[in-house]
Amino acid sequence: MKKHLTHLDRAGRARMVDVGAKPVTRRLAVAEAVVRMKPATLQLLLAGGLKKGDAFAVSRLAGIMAAKQVPAIIPLCHAIALTSVSVDLAPEPPGAVRITATAKASDKTGVEMEAMTAAAVAALSLYDMAKAVDREMTVDSLRLLEKAGGRSGHFRRKA
Repeated sequence: MKKHLTHLDRAGRARMVDVGAKPVTRRLAVAEAVVRMKPATLQLLLAGGLKKGDAFAVSRLAGIMAAKQVPAIIPLCHAIALTSVSVDLAPEPPGAVRITATAKASDKTGVEMEAMTAAAVAALSLYDMAKAVDREMTVDSLRLLEKAGGRSGHFRRKA
């Protein structure tokens, strides 16, 4: 089976894919991003020492809110009735936070972009919360870890 770009018509013009005839299936996507920082910055985050407040709580909320806005910010994405979005932040000493976002829906198209956007915006929010103490932080490794549901079946990234 030859793969093709579904968001382009035969003339190469961008188009929104018609998903009207597709069946509704249970959809799941998991994505992650890693924010790398100085060890002292991670310790400050864990101690709740930022003047802006609880960076983990703000980042979690930012990621959830971002997933709900995907059709408004990513061209050609369908509006999906999300049933669940979760964002988890896991400190990884000496100087990183791994962010994992999970999006779920019962719909005609996948939730990969919702999970990826949630992870990315949560990472950017964490950067914003701590940038006053560490301008050398980086946001790395934004990637899809898993997707399930739909015609293409189940995908799980290998290590």
